[in-house]
Amino acid sequence: MKKALCLLMSLVMVVAMLTACGSSSSSDNKVGVSMPTKTLQRWNQDGSNMKEQLEKKGYEVDLQFADGTADVQVNQIENMISNGCKVLVISAIDGKSLGTVLATAKEKGVKVIAYDRLIMDTDAVTYYATFDNFKVGVKQGEYIEEKLGLKTNAGPFNIELIAGSPDDNNAHIFFEGAMSILQQYIDNGKLNVKSGQKTFEQVATQDWKTENAQSRFEALIASNYADGTQLDAVMASNDSTALGVANALANSYTGKYPILTGQDCDIANVKNMINGKQSMSIFKDTRDLAAKTTEMVDAILKGGEPPINNTKDYDNGKFVVPSYLCDPVFADANNYVTLLVDSGYYKAEELK
Repeated sequence: MKKALCLLMSLVMVVAMLTACGSSSSSDNKVGVSMPTKTLQRWNQDGSNMKEQLEKKGYEVDLQFADGTADVQVNQIENMISNGCKVLVISAIDGKSLGTVLATAKEKGVKVIAYDRLIMDTDAVTYYATFDNFKVGVKQGEYIEEKLGLKTNAGPFNIELIAGSPDDNNAHIFFEGAMSILQQYIDNGKLNVKSGQKTFEQVATQDWKTENAQSRFEALIASNYADGTQLDAVMASNDSTALGVANALANSYTGKYPILTGQDCDIANVKNMINGKQSMSIFKDTRDLAAKTTEMVDAILKGGEPPINNTKDYDNGKFVVPSYLCDPVFADANNYVTLLVDSGYYKAEELK
């Protein structure tokens, strides 16, 4: 009887030890992924890609989408920290609003990867994973430069500018990249901004919302192009703003469709490219960014060195954040099948 009791007690102790080990392993294995919103296709894809690739590595993933509100994102991140996440991957709604909650993360030893949007004014960010956002704007500017033949044609051509949300640090970088190409032609008169709206503050689109872009552009058309004046190009920083421009053009513009740039290759915008209503979009393969971010998380949790290829360009106001930059490419009606369909990013029927 004593032998049986001892054996039973030994088994209980073994189970208890295994349970405790499992609990510790689960906590050490937990990654929080905070995406800004579900209302944009881009962030749904990023979130699902991150979750899928991290889970393939054996990590437990707490994926949360804020509703486009910084306070909601802060609360979600607080819960992730409380629930034992050891690494946080955060795409910030407002890059300047997370200082307090990330200070808590730092105190608890939680590592933070800023995902595609640099988190500003805090030393609690560990790494930054993104695309080369200046190059995104450069490619948009170069596309307009090439299609209008600005290097050789005298012009003038009419252009309008539409940028992203002023609280998104990336929006400023996209705009700076595009203007690094276009500003010279505005200065020498080959490009004419008929509305007079040239600065980032004048052309920004709060929250990147399509309806905000559409409202501004309908007013712009009514004031500057209702008399039949040709609009030759629109530099739109991303697809949600480009969609607003396309909607405004469809409602009230009677001239030849302008060159219209974009970014993210959202389904609605790819359809517009196919139908001649948008000229191009920057393709940022979120699978590549998710894969690289997963490598970074894996290295952090295993005590290794994450992949980094930039240590000089991304100053968040506190320090230069070590970063990994993926390369963007442009898609248009000529190459979208190869880039988007043949690669498996979209199914052909999704674009019909």
